[in-house]
Amino acid sequence: MTETIGKIEKPEAADFKLGRKLIYVPLIFLPPDDDDAELSLLVKQYWAEAIEQVSKLANSLGGIKRIYHELVPAGAEGLAAIADIGIGSHDLVRALIESGTTLEETEDMEILTEFLDWGHCLSLRLGSSKVFGEVYDNYTKTQQQRNEAISQRITTSLQNDELGLVLLREEHHIQYPSDIQVFYVAPPTLDTLARCLRDRLAKDLPETTAPANDTP
Repeated sequence: MTETIGKIEKPEAADFKLGRKLIYVPLIFLPPDDDDAELSLLVKQYWAEAIEQVSKLANSLGGIKRIYHELVPAGAEGLAAIADIGIGSHDLVRALIESGTTLEETEDMEILTEFLDWGHCLSLRLGSSKVFGEVYDNYTKTQQQRNEAISQRITTSLQNDELGLVLLREEHHIQYPSDIQVFYVAPPTLDTLARCLRDRLAKDLPETTAPANDTP
């Protein structure tokens, strides 16, 4: 079951005391080298709202024991990687680590590397529909493997009655076991920010990434 946490009050701790729980915060990725001041301000506002809501939930649900963050390794190395990526979640993760929360190894790094490589291939202007189809098939296959690996790592490491924080893009399609209750954090700025990013992406992307024909 998933609970959406937007402007509602924090839940009563007694209602969710038992069982494994996850607070899910959507990750926001900005276009590379983006210098849009309005967009940057929206991102800062988004994370300020997310941190406030996560803090309220953590106080109600018993404290966050584990962090699961896509794209990064575990521990101090993972925190440094989050800072390098510059996606806004660094302050939240750093504060939790300093309070004793464990940053878990969420990804299978070999599968992640393969997934990113296939994604890079898809971004190229391929001339052959056959090659494009094979690349896309491998991309989707590896994406499924990646999702399953992340789900398995969360399932294995999150202990009974523990609360975890998971940070993933909204389109992740990861399935959790039925005994894990997920609280979806939806800061008020999320819809506005997502709409701005979609508009920016639509403007920057080429008309199509699929090949027009098989002729060299």
